[in-house]
Order: sequence, then structure tokens, then C-alpha cells
Amino acid sequence: MNRKLRFGMIGGGRGAFIGAVHRLAAVMDGRAELVAGAFSADPTRSQLSGADLLLDPARVYGSYTAMARAEAARPAGERLDFVVIVTPNHQHFPPAKLFLEAGFNVVCDKPVTLSLAEARRLRTIVRRTKKVFVLTHNYTGNAMVKQARALVHAGALGRIRKVVVEYPQGWLSTRLEATGQKQAAWRADPKRSGIACCLGDIGTHAENLARYVTGLHLGSLCADLTTFVPGRLLEDDANLLLRYRGGAKGVLHCSQIAIGEENSLNLRVYGDKASLEWHQEHPNELVVKYADRPREIWRRGNAYVGAAAKKFTRVPAGHPEGYLESFGNIYLEAFRAIAAEVGGRPPPKDLDFPTIDDGVEGMAFIEAAVRSSRRGARWVRMPV
Repeated sequence: MNRKLRFGMIGGGRGAFIGAVHRLAAVMDGRAELVAGAFSADPTRSQLSGADLLLDPARVYGSYTAMARAEAARPAGERLDFVVIVTPNHQHFPPAKLFLEAGFNVVCDKPVTLSLAEARRLRTIVRRTKKVFVLTHNYTGNAMVKQARALVHAGALGRIRKVVVEYPQGWLSTRLEATGQKQAAWRADPKRSGIACCLGDIGTHAENLARYVTGLHLGSLCADLTTFVPGRLLEDDANLLLRYRGGAKGVLHCSQIAIGEENSLNLRVYGDKASLEWHQEHPNELVVKYADRPREIWRRGNAYVGAAAKKFTRVPAGHPEGYLESFGNIYLEAFRAIAAEVGGRPPPKDLDFPTIDDGVEGMAFIEAAVRSSRRGARWVRMPV
């Protein structure tokens, strides 16, 4: 394709966090440009946000439904190639359905929908429309996460026995949502967040990261969810035991009341030959450990890393890459698929980004965990 891909954004206006992250990631490599948006349910706020971004006012809309109608009517040379959905969870399914059925490819923030039922419906729509659907579990875009996955899949760790993944934060250790703080307010609201707060916001990242690196899928789990902050309507702490298909066992904990923690997503994978660990706050390093020799510290950007890690590295060793770059890597892979779809070509066979199937599995994880906790932390099977 000899031009930039054109995209529009739904949500992500003034005061939003994740919208700005997506905009930076999408344009990082010069492959795409933002040309339209419905940035808020408030038409005035949407226009102001569009003005902040120097967009043509004619392509800044007061609603995503108006945006879908107008953009679908544009000639092929002006039409959007994809849309990015960065709204609270309850506004994922309706615009995704509308734009997919209107002929647009979709990139959506996680979790994919408000409920497992919606996720399954959306999967049916994605398959029927044959459009590209990308879910931004961005941590899987990190080069050393891809190196970890390559080591596991090459058998370097042997048979996987145990997986330990954690994601503690401390930002909701008080009832921040009661102060009007926008990010806290919707995440703690069941009408907008769904049946989970901490588990849906960061627990799904932990589950997805472990699944991506190991290739293992959950068979059953036992969950203990707690709401520590008085007056909060959803859980702010989660502790789970995991049983993977094939026999491996796991532990997952996520928390948003862990005072002093910032964004401490960590993964440990133990095989019968070796183990590895990766820490999101030190994303350029991967530690590999053995029973009979010194541990190895693999660093991003060096010649000894594998092809996958090299492919998703932008700068030489010693120049750190992290959160934004991993987001950008998800977009780079998305662009390969979207460019093929727009050009009427088959998609590349080696695409590496989270799909609607990852979204469905993530929602199944949330619902199983909530069901287990409500039953007194009993073991429950993962929904099929």
C-alpha cells in the first residue's frame, strides 16, 4: 500500500487516558493517520477534542452512529480503513457491531465487551463480515515477551508445570471514584465496567499474558474476589488458583489496593528443564533460570535474541523500549492485516496480534472467576 491507513476514533477525548495512548501508538511508525472521530457522547466535547487534534470539523461527530453513517457514505479514496474503540466497556459492543457491519475493520481496547454473551455475539459478527478485529492486549507486543514465547514454544523450558502471574497496582486503595476522577468512576461502576473492576481492568491482561507466552488454556479455576474499600461496588482485589488443560497449575493475583505498587505486571513460567521470568516495569530484560548452571539475563536489541524479538525492536540495545512501543507493535501487526483487507488480498499467515478469540476467552475468564467467588471460592470450569 502506497499511502497511510486512515482511521477514526470512538471515545478518547479530553480527560481520557487510553485514547491518547492509542493515538501515539497508531502513528508511531508513520503507517496511519487519524482523520475522524466521535470522541465523546457530548457533541460539544467531541468537537473540542477534535479541535485539539487539528481535525477537519466536518469529520468530528457528536455520536458514533452519525460517524458510521457519514464515513460509510464517503468515496473509497476518503473512506476510513479502520476505527479504534477506546470507550468504557459498555460501549465496546454496540459500535464494534455497527462498524463491522458497515464494512470497517476494528481495533478495540480490552476487555472486549461488557459480558461473555456480547463477546460471543461479536465473534459471530467478525466471522460473518470477515473484517479485521484487533484487541489491544498490548503487553504481548513487547519484544522480550515474544522472546519468552519463542523459548517456551521451542521447548527450552521443557514441559510447563507451573505459571505464576501477578498484576498489583495501588491507585484504587481509596475510594477515588467518589471524587469524580474519570478513570476510577467508570471502572468501579457495574453499569459501565461489567461484573468486575480489578479483574476486568488488569486481571485480563495477566491471564492473556500467561496464555500468550505458554500457549496454555485454562480448564478450571478457583477465585477469591474481595472489595476492600468501603462503599465500592465491585472487587478491588483478586486471588486465583488455576488449572490448565494438560496438567499445568497456576496462580494469578491482581490488585488495585496494593499501596506503593505502580504497574507491576510480572510473569514466571516453570518447566521441567528451566524457568523464565519477565517484569513489565523492566520490560527490556528476560531472566532464564536453570537447575545446574547460572541464570541468564536476555536483553532486548542484542544479536542473540530470536527472530520474533528482533522483528519488534526499533532501537539498539541500551535504548529502552516499553509500554508505548509494545502498543505500537500491536498496531504494526494490525496494519499488515488491515492493509491486506483493504487491498483485497489474503491476510498474511504469520500475523501476531490478539483477536476476537482472545477477547472471548478473556470474558470467559472474568465470568468464571466471578462465579467461583460468588460460590465461596469453589472450583468452576471455564465456559466453552
